[in-house]
Amino acid sequence: MQKKLSVVAATVVLFSLSACGLLPERADETRGWSATKLYSEAKDEQASGNYERAVQLFERLESSYPFGTYAQQAQMEIAYSHYKAQDQAQALAAVERFIKLHPNHPNVDYMYYLRGLVNFNDSIGLLNFLYEQDPAERDPKATREAFAAFKALVEKFPDSKYTPDAIDRMKYLINAMAKYEVYVARYYYRRGAYLAAINRAQGVLTDYADSPSIEEALAIMYRGYDKMGNTTLRDDTKRVFDKNFPESKMLADDGLKKKAWYNIW
Repeated sequence: MQKKLSVVAATVVLFSLSACGLLPERADETRGWSATKLYSEAKDEQASGNYERAVQLFERLESSYPFGTYAQQAQMEIAYSHYKAQDQAQALAAVERFIKLHPNHPNVDYMYYLRGLVNFNDSIGLLNFLYEQDPAERDPKATREAFAAFKALVEKFPDSKYTPDAIDRMKYLINAMAKYEVYVARYYYRRGAYLAAINRAQGVLTDYADSPSIEEALAIMYRGYDKMGNTTLRDDTKRVFDKNFPESKMLADDGLKKKAWYNIW
């Protein structure tokens, strides 16, 4: 009896497997779609904020029509969709792929611009760390990479329609990076690491000479030299400070008040 049940069970399993093989595979709704229809449907999904589905359709378009003009456009749209979906890694990978495959494409300047935007958006929260972690624990890598990307666009495509906006964003990034360096210098000063604070502040003067943060960087240097007892460099710094910021009140107090000049957050 037991042997008969085993045979029956085995037969059922074999029949099930055979039946599965006979059933038709799930139909691909995009099968037979033209390049125009694939592109149109993908753009509709993109416009609706369905970026994952849009990417799927653009990828199908690229694979189904790899030699048409739509394929290159699909590659650009894939990068843009990942960017809108805030998938930084996928967006950058798609951008780099397009630039490598089509360095002379008439719209490759947009991909340089998009590379900057991806990193720029990632760096917007640059100063949020002021409330969350010590500055020595955070490196504004995205900010520097965004600046480098926009700089590459400006240098390679000076007449691009995206260049003016890239220049404006570069100015913002310069100020953001300078603020970061000043914050780190202030961080070291508060902890008594005066030489480290001075060195960081000097970097602001060297690398971000047009930034509004220069005023505070000089003030940190002045305070640092004063704490170290280096009166010669302190007085030299004071002369430079007074010449460039004659109306500044940043050095008005003695630095010993309850809310010191550097404690603005």
